[in-house]
Amino acid sequence: MNQSFSLVDSLAVADLQTYLSRAARVEEGSVRLIAGSGVLAVYTAILYPRGLLDQTPTVLGLRTFATGDDVEFDAVVPIRSLLDRLARAREAAGSDGEAVGPIELRLPLEVSTVTWAGISPPRGGWRPVGEASYELLEATAKAGIAEVADAVPTGTGEQLVQRVRAEVWGRPIDGLEYVPAGAAFAAESLGFLDAAEPVSVLETGTWTRLTTERGHTLIRRQAWSLRM
Repeated sequence: MNQSFSLVDSLAVADLQTYLSRAARVEEGSVRLIAGSGVLAVYTAILYPRGLLDQTPTVLGLRTFATGDDVEFDAVVPIRSLLDRLARAREAAGSDGEAVGPIELRLPLEVSTVTWAGISPPRGGWRPVGEASYELLEATAKAGIAEVADAVPTGTGEQLVQRVRAEVWGRPIDGLEYVPAGAAFAAESLGFLDAAEPVSVLETGTWTRLTTERGHTLIRRQAWSLRM
């Protein structure tokens, strides 16, 4: 497996750094990197079940970046380790806001105990099923964040926190069939929402995708919620 890859310039490095920093504020764990055909797909986990009885929906973020070389790998690495390497790469480039590149990056050491990374959203076969408004998703995310904060006092145990999050973020969004509130939380947290841009809703198999020009939010639907 390739141990390094390159992004086209320092602006792409800064873009990836911003995306991962947002993801780390929600779930400071790991990131899955899949490279091939000149594209780097970067998956982050915002919500996912922690056990067999956990009803938290699986909600992932996805951004793609052009790579400067045709490398192939599928690796899961710590977000913080990758962020440190991105910061060092930007400092070494000394771009001062200008595009300098390509920028080569070495992969951090992989981790192998990340359950959500074993779930692979499909690359193709997506069909459009409608749109969602910025206002609806933003309002859903803010209401859920406030509800979780009110229901979980400081110092609450992890098990209770996870149960509250599962209940709040697992509820369907009004007017969006089979899309949990956690999808709105993910899209807002990752900076994918823009008041000037509607959100496209697509489906394939057991997956739903909310897409804007800023990124993709992927939701794995429960088997009982599959469309007939």
